[in-house]
Amino acid sequence: MSATEDRPEADDVRDFARRIGIPGLVDVHTHFMPRNVLDKVWAYFDSVGPLTGRPWPIAYRTEEDRRVATLREFGVLAFTSMLYPHKPGMAAWLNEWSAGFAARTPDCLHTATFFPEPGAPGYVRQALDGGARVFKAHLQVGAYDPNDPLLDGVWRLLEDTATPVVAHCGSGPVPGPHTGPGPVGALLARYPRLRLIVAHMGMPEYGDFLDLAERYEGVHLDTTMAFTDFSEEAAPFPAADLKRLGQLRDRILLGTDFPNIPYPYVHQLRALERLGLGDDWLRAVCHGNAVRLFALG
Repeated sequence: MSATEDRPEADDVRDFARRIGIPGLVDVHTHFMPRNVLDKVWAYFDSVGPLTGRPWPIAYRTEEDRRVATLREFGVLAFTSMLYPHKPGMAAWLNEWSAGFAARTPDCLHTATFFPEPGAPGYVRQALDGGARVFKAHLQVGAYDPNDPLLDGVWRLLEDTATPVVAHCGSGPVPGPHTGPGPVGALLARYPRLRLIVAHMGMPEYGDFLDLAERYEGVHLDTTMAFTDFSEEAAPFPAADLKRLGQLRDRILLGTDFPNIPYPYVHQLRALERLGLGDDWLRAVCHGNAVRLFALG
C-alpha cells in the first residue's frame, strides 16, 4: 500500500520515526489471530455499514506473513497479537495459538486473553508461566462485566505480576452492556495497582477515562484510531482535553488496530503529530513509554 502515488508508505512511516528521533515504533495494539477467527472479524467489519452506518474497508487484508513483513518494513520494533474470545471455552486455545505465534515471531510481545469462566485463573497462570507479557480484554465483543467474580483470580494475578492488559472498555464504535467508565472504575477501585491500558483512548468517553488515568498511576491509554479523520468524524476528541494529553505524556502508548483499519497506517502517526504536542510527546508515545512498560531492549 502506498501513501502517495509514487512513494512507498514504509518510507513515510520510517521518515516519521527519524524526524522525531526514535529508532522505530512500538505498537501495542495490533491484531494477529487464527485465520478462521480473523476471517470472522473481517466479515464483521465488512458488514459494519448496516450496524453503524459507516463502511469499514480493511486496509491490510493480506496473509499473515505479509502483515508481519509490513510492520517490519514500517520499522515497528515490537507489536502485539491482540486476540479475544466472545464465549466460554475459547480463550485457552487462543492462548495456545498466540504462544506459537510469539515463538515464531520474536518481535511480537507474547499476548494472551481470558473470559469469565471457572478455568480462567488457571489458564492465565499458564500463559504467564509460558511468557505472556500482555493480555487483551474486550468488554464490548465479550459482553461481560469485568467485575464478574469469575475474573477475580485473573485480575489478582495480573495486578500481582504487574502484567499490562489492554482493555476495550469504551463504548465505541457501538456501546455494549458493560462498556463505559463505570465498570472499569469499579474494577480499579478493587484492583488499584492494575496496569490497565485503555484501548482507543476510551473512545468516545475520552474525558472519563482520562479521569481514571489521573486517579490511578497504573492506567495507560492507547491511541488506537483516536484523532484520525475516520474517528474524528464520529467521535471527536474534545479540544479542551488536549492539555491533559500533554500532562499524561508518560501514560499514552501508540496503538493502531493494524491490520483492521480503514486508512493507511501512516495516517495514525500524522494524526498524532497534528495534535501539536511536540516531538518529546511523540517520542514518548511512539517509543519510550512502551519500551519502559515492557522493559524492551
